[in-house]
Amino acid sequence: TMNVEHEVNLLVEEIRRLGTKNADGQVSVKFGVLFADEKCANLFEALVGTLKAAKRRKVVSYQGELLLQGVHDNVDIVLLQD
Repeated sequence: TMNVEHEVNLLVEEIRRLGTKNADGQVSVKFGVLFADEKCANLFEALVGTLKAAKRRKVVSYQGELLLQGVHDNVDIVLLQD
C-alpha cells in the first residue's frame, strides 16, 4: 500500500526545494516545475494523485481539480503549512 502521509511529506520537501516565497511569505512552485523535475519524477509514482491528497489534507492549495502536464504548467502550487 502507498503511504499517503509519507508521500505528502516528501511532496512538501520538494515544494520547499523547488519553490520560492510569494508575496504572502508562502512557498509556491509552478506545477510544470514540479512535473519536469527529475528527482520528483523518480520519487512520485503519481504526482497528481499525491497533490490531490495533499490538497484534501489542506497541505497545499492550487486552482482546479486535476492538473495536466502542459495545460497546467503555470498553475501555482502553494504550501499552506510551514
